[in-house]
Parts: sequence; structure tokens; C-alpha cells
Amino acid sequence: MYILRTVKILIKLLPSILALRKDRKKWINQNKNEIDLTQFKKNATKVLETFLSLGPVYIKLGQWLSSRADILPQPYLEELSKLQDSVPAAPFEQIKPIIEKDIGLISENFDNIDPTSISGASLGQVYRGSISGQQIVIKVKRPGIEKVVEKDIKILKKILPLALRFIDSNLRYSAKTMLSQFIETIHEELDYTNESKNLKEIKNDMASNSKVIVPSVFDDYSSKNVLTMEYLPGIKVTNVDALNKKNIDRQQLVIDVHQIFFTMLLKHSIFHADPHPGNISVTDEGKLILYDYGMVGRINNKTRINLIRLYLALVEKNPSRAVSAMDDLKMLTPGYNRSVIEKGIDLSIRSMHGEKPDEMEVESLMELANKTMSKFPFILPKNLALYLRMTSIIEGIYKTHDVDFKFLKVLKNILQQENLITGAYIEELKISFDSFLKSINSTLRVGSDMEKLMNEVEVYMKKRKPVVLISGSIFSSAIFIGSVLLFQSNEYFGTLGMISSGIIMGISALLRKY
Repeated sequence: MYILRTVKILIKLLPSILALRKDRKKWINQNKNEIDLTQFKKNATKVLETFLSLGPVYIKLGQWLSSRADILPQPYLEELSKLQDSVPAAPFEQIKPIIEKDIGLISENFDNIDPTSISGASLGQVYRGSISGQQIVIKVKRPGIEKVVEKDIKILKKILPLALRFIDSNLRYSAKTMLSQFIETIHEELDYTNESKNLKEIKNDMASNSKVIVPSVFDDYSSKNVLTMEYLPGIKVTNVDALNKKNIDRQQLVIDVHQIFFTMLLKHSIFHADPHPGNISVTDEGKLILYDYGMVGRINNKTRINLIRLYLALVEKNPSRAVSAMDDLKMLTPGYNRSVIEKGIDLSIRSMHGEKPDEMEVESLMELANKTMSKFPFILPKNLALYLRMTSIIEGIYKTHDVDFKFLKVLKNILQQENLITGAYIEELKISFDSFLKSINSTLRVGSDMEKLMNEVEVYMKKRKPVVLISGSIFSSAIFIGSVLLFQSNEYFGTLGMISSGIIMGISALLRKY
């Protein structure tokens, strides 16, 4: 069975890999005459259908890839973003034993559980029920899903080295890293105790935000395979007609979505990384309800500060600072061409701040970033990949509502309201100061050499060496030290001073007989 499954997967994936190789080459070259968007979309649709046909692991892989602009061209990202993790549910007769093994008899612990699933995902499925009169939802892992996942991951590890032979060498590092990150994430999602902890942490972080609601967990009715939460119904965030009927301000809704998710990202240590429309509902009052906390990202304080620095650089139109922040985020491979990267970032910044930002701001950013990331040597550490997934999905929500929305304006407001700018500026000052200290250390090393020179001058004085040479050496040394210090702030005058010191020393040598 293992060999047959491997052959089946390889046969299904190979045409998609070959098509991707061809399309990606055209996309990177950015030759409009070679890019047939209709054919691109057709190829991307085949990839989507292939992942759906291969089962849960490949559906998850497709979801993961849907945010990887460093790997896939934009049309592929758009198509794979349609993978909403919707899979036909297994019969309740297969689910019931899992619940009763972990929680106890349904008849003794629950008022009732509706055997009809309200949601079927690749790893689990969800049912409605009640406990002591309170409405609940029960998320239960699919029967035998661990064995399915382990077998397909084992096959993926075998297939990847072969697949990498058909793609360009620049992509091989990203692909290997991506697979490692994907495997780690899917294992985390298989344990519902992780999801329970994630949910509680985010609920605590967002407790003061009146615009978002996070469900509560019933700990006594939850386990590694079962997660029981309070039932919170609402309108799907992309259901435009239903939202209009409730007179929900959709422009404010889009702003709120960004405000909530970017606050999680930039202020707290954990963020929801899977905000597709099926995981966000809206109450009649316009508040957001967030579901499904299996896929989350975690970033430390240093990474968070560097992300804020990156966003500030975009807001303040500073490509150089943006590249420095990206470098500190470990998003760039060693030896990258800084000037080329800065030009790409400058192009993106000018598009975001263009004459028609209401039309270009978000769309141009995503498209330009995609092409830049495909062409230049970007690396995406795990949680930054999750961050890009999060941002690309909520960008899709904005597109659905088609309202007046300026991302950088909202971003600036978030940074100001959450008092995040000061920390970023302090970090910039620290970086500048560290650079200054390094330059001082270099100067001190030069000073040490100068001290040796002055000691030699003293010896010459005792031996009554020519006065012009000695005084010239002292004067030249003084100019040289001053020029080194001046060079840190003004390269032109610093260089001029060092050249002058050399000329003075040369003249002194010529006049040594005097």
C-alpha cells in the first residue's frame, strides 16, 4: 500500500511540478509577453484539484503554500487560497467512540450531540450539542488521521528530493525549509490540547478589545482528540448580502479585521494564523468572532520590534531601514545584493504611497512583493511564513468587500494606538549606537597604532632626528586621527583629511635634511 500510494502521489504531482517550473520562470522574468494569466490560472486550478484529490495532508500543504510568495506566482496563491479545509465528514458512528473514550459516555456527560456535522475539516470535524442547557460545539479528530498523516509525510520526504530536481536551484532551500515547517505545524494541529492553550492565551490577550469575541473552552470535556467550546453563532465575514441586511458597516469591518489581527501580531506573543472566512463570523452588533486556533504563530519580542521597524520604514518611505529590518528578521540570505533589494522595496513603497492608493495600495503591494520575493533571495522562518499567510488571507477579505481602505493609514493608527512606535525608535537608536561603538573601536585600534608611532617619534627626538620630519609626523598623525573620527559623519572630508595627512608626511620626508 505504501509503494502504491507513493506512485499515485508522484504521478499526480509531477505534471503540476513541471507546469510550476515553467510558469515560475516566466513570472520571475516578468516578461508580460510570456505571461498568459489564463493559462497560469488553469495550471493553478489543476494544482488545487490535485491537492484536494490527495487528501488531508495535501489540503493542508496547499493551504500552507497559499501564502508562500517566495515559492509560487501570484495566480497560484490566489487559487490555492480557495482551499478552505472543507472535507466531507466521517459518519458519526466512527466519531462517537473517540468522544466516549476520552470524555466518557455521551448520555452521561452531554445533554445531547447532533450527529450531523456542521463543519468538516481535513483533520477534524465539528458538531453542535449542549451541556447543562448551554449550547456548545465539539471538535473531534478524524478517525485514524494520525496514521494517514504519518504515512503521507513519510512519502513527502521521499518525493521532495526528486521534485527539487525539476525546479530552479534558488527555490530548493525555501522548499526544504517549508516542508520542515509544515510538518512541525501539522503535528501541532493534531493535538487539541495545543489548540486549547492557544485559544486561552489569545482570549486573555484580547480581553480588553471590545471588537472581538473568543469562545471559552470546557476543560472537563476536552482532550487531545476532543475540544469542547461555547457555541457562538454569527454571519460569515464575507457574506456581503447578510451583512448589508444587518446594516453592518463593511468599511469599518475591514478596518476592524486588520486592527485585531495586526494587534495580535505586533503587540502580543501569539497570533491567529488561519483567519480564512470560515473562521471569522460577525455578530449583529458588528463584533468579530474568531474560531479555530489550531494554526497560530509565535514571535519573540526582538522579532516583534523588528517587524514594527519594518512597518514604520514602509510608512515613512525609507527603503534602507526596511531592508535593515528585513535583514535583522533573518528574511534575507547571506551575501544578498542590498542595492537590488532596496530598489525592489522602493518600488513597493512608491506603489503603496502612489497617486491612487485606494486602488493600488494592497493589490500592488501583494503583487510586487510576490515578484520581488520570487526573484530575490528571501528566507521565511516558520512564524514569518505564518505571518505572511495571515496577512494574505485578510487581504482577501478586504478584496471581497471592495471598500475604501488604506492599509498604511490603518497600520499607522495601530502603531500609535498601541504605543508601539517608541520601542521601534529605541531599537533604531540602539542599532545606530552599536554601529557608532564599532566605529569607535576601529578608531581606538588606529589610536593604538598612533601611540606606537608617537613612541617612535620620542625615540627619534632623543636621537635628535630632523625636527621637520618629527614635527611633520606629529602634525600628520593629529590630522589622521581627526580625519578618522570625521569620516564616521562625513566620508568626503574624512577621506580628504587622511589624504592630506599623507601629503604632509611626504613633504616632511622631503624636507628632512632641514
